[in-house]
Parts: sequence; C-alpha cells; structure tokens
Amino acid sequence: MKIHLIGIGGIGVSALAQYYLEKGHQVSGSDLVVSEITDFLRNKGIKIFIGNFAKNISKNLDLVVCSPAVKPQNVEYKQAKKYKIKIQTYPEALGDLTKEYYTIAVAGSHGKSTTTAMLALVLIKAGLDPTVIVGTKLKEFGNSNFRIGKSKILVIEACEYDSSFLNYYPKIIVVTNIDKEHLDYFKTFANVKKAFDKFIKKLPEDGHLIQNISLNHPDANKIKKVLKVPGQHNIYNALAAFQVAKILLVPDEIILKALSEFRGTWRRFEEKNSKFKNLRIISDYGHHPNEVKATLQAAREKYPNKKIWCVFQPHQHQRTYYLFNDFVKIFRESLIDKIIITDIYDVAGRETKKINLGTSSEKLVKAVKKESVIYCATEDLEKFAKKNINSGEVLLIMGAGDIYKLAEKF
Repeated sequence: MKIHLIGIGGIGVSALAQYYLEKGHQVSGSDLVVSEITDFLRNKGIKIFIGNFAKNISKNLDLVVCSPAVKPQNVEYKQAKKYKIKIQTYPEALGDLTKEYYTIAVAGSHGKSTTTAMLALVLIKAGLDPTVIVGTKLKEFGNSNFRIGKSKILVIEACEYDSSFLNYYPKIIVVTNIDKEHLDYFKTFANVKKAFDKFIKKLPEDGHLIQNISLNHPDANKIKKVLKVPGQHNIYNALAAFQVAKILLVPDEIILKALSEFRGTWRRFEEKNSKFKNLRIISDYGHHPNEVKATLQAAREKYPNKKIWCVFQPHQHQRTYYLFNDFVKIFRESLIDKIIITDIYDVAGRETKKINLGTSSEKLVKAVKKESVIYCATEDLEKFAKKNINSGEVLLIMGAGDIYKLAEKF
C-alpha cells in the first residue's frame, strides 16, 4: 500500500508511520515545520514534505491518514477527497490496528506516556515482545516512540482529546486518573467523565479494567523499594503497569527488575548536567496544574537542600483560562525557590476561536501575589536565566510547548 500521513511530525502519527513502514508499505508524510521527529522519520526512509501542498497527494495513494489537528479545509485533505482516496483520522487508523491485536490501552488525564513506557519495558523483559505506540520517545526504543513486536500484543497510549479513544477496541484498559483536562473540547468535567465511562464500556466481557488504587497496596511497597524515578505519581504509574503484567502472568520478580531499570522518558523529569555553571537541568512536559504540582514536589523531594528555579510555559490560552485558579493555587503553595512564568504557547489547529479570553502570563503572575513568582518574556528567558542562576543550582524547565529548546541551550 501507498500511505500518506498529514501532520506526520505529531508524536502519535509518527509512530503509526513507523508501523506502516515496518509492515512494508510505501510511506510519505507532511508537516508544517522541520522537527527532530521529521528528521528521524526521513532517516528511516520515509519521504517527508515540509508544508501542506496539494501536489504532495498523488492519485495512486491507497490511504491518507490525518492528524487530529488537520481540518477539512486543509489543501492536502481536499486533494485526497478530490481523488477519492480513503481518508482516516489517526484515531480511526489506530482503531483498525487495535482490532488485529490483543490491545492494552493506557488512558487517563496524566501519566499515560510514563505508564505505557513502564508497561512496555516490563512486557519486553518478560519476553512477550509487544508492539508499542507511545506518546513519548524512549531510549530503549532507539530514541523512538514506536516498537514493532512479533507477538499479538499491542500496547498503546489512548488519548481522550476529541474522544479519540472511543475508536479503540482494547482487551485491557488502564485508567491512571481522570481530571479537568482538555476543557477546550469537553467544556465541563462531567463531559470528561462521560467520555471515560463510554470508553470503559467498550471492554468485552472477558476484558480487564485497571484503575488507580491506594498507595497502601502491598505491591506499591515493593515498587517503592526499587523505583528510581522520583515522585509519588510515578509509584501510581508503576503500580498500574504491575497490575497489567500480573494479568498477563508475568512473575513479580521480572516486573520489579524491569521497573528498577526504568530511567524515565523524553521530557518527563528528564535530567541532565550542564557545563554552564554546573547546573542540574530538568526538562518536563507537565502543563496541567496537577502535573505541575507533582513535578514541583518531585523536584523538591529529590533536591531538598538545593535552590530550585522553575521556568514554566503555560500551554494554550483556553487551558490557562479554564484552570486559572488551579494554577494560582499551585504556584502560591509551591516550595520552589523561584518560579518564572513565560508567555503562553498556542497549538496550531487547536485554538481556532480567536476569542479574547483576557488571559495572560502576566495576569497569572499578578494573581499569585508572591515575590518568588515572576514573569519573563520568552525572548528574554535565556539571558535572564544565565544572569541570575548561580553555580550548582537546579533549573526545572516545564511545559508542553517549545520551552524544551531552552533546556537544549544549557
């Protein structure tokens, strides 16, 4: 088959592209900008177009897969329609795959990527050889977000945004937690819960549901002793992976050995040393108030006696607007020494309603009313940080946008 993917630089779509390539299909894709992911895919042999143009769609394509951010007015989408080529969204295409495998879907507002990664590494260690599609890059996968396996087990990260996960047909569902997330789509927390309820009801009679359980669980105590990544939230993530592995009859000792070797994922409390002033740099993807809170707590637990700076980039005006008071509370209560809030990052295709929400990073800082929480414009961040941060301190760089580039500069 000849398959073209629009928005191939996306973390999910890029994994699906690699799956098609492994299965012997001829794969091409387009994205608006060059990125680490598009370069990685090009090096794998996928034809990459930068920019969306009608000429990228040839008449002899068998399938066009679109990122959820791609709208019907997209020129490549319209050209595929004109040629009467089969078009699927990423969730629809992945949904077809889930029917072919014994699928384990990891869902939840937070912790999906880490839990999926932990579970995948446990199953690999146990010799179950799964195929894995995860929303982050893993060193164990050659810095990729995808792994092809020879067994009939498929482990996927199942996102709730746009009710995407309702396209999937899993035999095991993990729900890490349910929170006020993606309110730009769901509008209310009640709607978030309804979507998860619908997803859980897709389980067959012989299916399994793993839900968040108490940290007093006996298996949690075993995990606490071996887990190297910091934070209570990671004990919850590991506990979910542990329970799934037990359903698949993996012995406890193999599960614990794999979890003890887990070193984290791309941009989830990812630590590096910097030659500049001997700083300890932590890069983290956290962008929801509860994720931010968990990461700040984990940083303070790990470095109780060091001065910690946090640079936080809010993600989307709508999220910042809906969760404004939650952000204020978390930053006000934080034990981090200095928090720098920079400009809000907008996601292409997600905030199409150009309504004036009256939300800004400056407004957020003013509402926190704390001397240790300040605003700095994105273009001034590097200069400010290099001038003010002292030798041997910790710099935590957090957000789901392009703020990770600041970590690379150090």
